[in-house]
Amino acid sequence: MKPEVLQLSPILIPEINARLDELFTIRRYFEQTDKPAYLQEHGANIRGVITGGHTGISQALMARLPKLEVVAVNGVGTDAVDLAYARDRGIRVSTTVGALTEDVADLAIGLLLAVCRGLCTSDRYVRSGQWPHSATPLAPLPLARQVSGMRIGIVGMGRVGRAVATRAAAFGCPISYTDLQPMSDVNHTFIADLKQLARDSDALILAAAADKAEAIINAEVLQALGKDGYLINVARGKLVNEVDLLAALAAGEIAGAALDVFVDEPNVPEALFGNEHVVLQPHRASATLQTRTRMGEMVVASLLDSLSGKAL
Repeated sequence: MKPEVLQLSPILIPEINARLDELFTIRRYFEQTDKPAYLQEHGANIRGVITGGHTGISQALMARLPKLEVVAVNGVGTDAVDLAYARDRGIRVSTTVGALTEDVADLAIGLLLAVCRGLCTSDRYVRSGQWPHSATPLAPLPLARQVSGMRIGIVGMGRVGRAVATRAAAFGCPISYTDLQPMSDVNHTFIADLKQLARDSDALILAAAADKAEAIINAEVLQALGKDGYLINVARGKLVNEVDLLAALAAGEIAGAALDVFVDEPNVPEALFGNEHVVLQPHRASATLQTRTRMGEMVVASLLDSLSGKAL
């Protein structure tokens, strides 16, 4: 008999779903309208859980799964998983660390280019048919900000931060960073104080793997970044005080922002929608076929290894 696995969030790769169905009895909890009844019927036999970083799994749900052995997170975040409870019960928790790095770093640079060069504004200008009717070519569009040579400050020099630094270096950008401590294997400039890093940067890129994120990007940091500075966030929405960010944008205290993550997803502050100095993405830094396939493969491997007694 195949192990029973409760799936809390969908996986969009058909090959991965076929592999899961081949190896396990998948109980697709996310499709159920009467979830309590579904748990009453199947909860006692569930040995594994598949979830997403945003969905996680609550202590209350784990408590209803007496045979649960492993929670396989299809993502890198564990802040939505009660790790202390899982540890106390001996439930393993795995993530897809490493699979997302290149895509997240790619998007960080893409967002930097988009907000500095006005790519989304220019796209809308062409699509709306305004270009042929301008008295002067490009008259409604302000001059953009050059990206090559910008001073880049990176918050969090982990896997993603290092990948961002590699890409930014190719643009001739001097790079500084902050983290809990200096990295002995990193040649870039370490700046311990976040406000000083912002002050010394033309663009501040958030790449910290911060499961217990706090709003470290506040009014003081944004003021230090200054009227010519840009904020890029591909890390956690909770790292940014959104009220302070909205105020800084409205007052022209920073030049712009490009955001893939938000405090209360999918609820994005509406004040951002009409701001042409802002580029927005729906938390999809890892949303490529290649990366999502790798992530799915890691989820399958975590379930197989754990349910067969192997080390993760």
